[in-house]
Amino acid sequence: MKFSPSLLAALAAVLFTGTAGAQLKPPRSTAQPAAAPAATPAQTPAPAAPDKAAAEKEAAGKLAAAGWLVLLDRRDWGRAWETSSSVFRGSVPLATWMDGIPKVREPLGALVERTPAESAYKTTLAGRPDGEYVTVIFLSKFAKRELQEVVTVVRDTDGKWRATGYSTR
Repeated sequence: MKFSPSLLAALAAVLFTGTAGAQLKPPRSTAQPAAAPAATPAQTPAPAAPDKAAAEKEAAGKLAAAGWLVLLDRRDWGRAWETSSSVFRGSVPLATWMDGIPKVREPLGALVERTPAESAYKTTLAGRPDGEYVTVIFLSKFAKRELQEVVTVVRDTDGKWRATGYSTR
């Protein structure tokens, strides 16, 4: 799946309209399953596996990570910091962020294309308190360079997925 700059801009507009930190949610399927014959107790399906819940959380985290990157693409550094996780804001002062992130992003030029390559849902992350984390690696092509962007989001205290880490490699 590739995200075009215009799609990411639209996602960010929806994601960050209104209060800083509005949350995008993955779409729910509207397809109606075909009617099945009544199941007997022996045929009753087992409850959804934890893997399904983790996959849904991973998808929500991936969407939040992509939306947050749009703010960086727009050079909206302040909004990106404001909408990041409480842990991130507590560990990276706004002045440090505002001074550092342009030095990372501006030499890259404009975004050409970004594709999520890998993502993983975890409940533990080295050096962080236990919680719900999704780390996404994006293959990103900019006008001046191609690289990998790594975004980690966390389900924050308000229940929303928010960026808690960003790096390039």
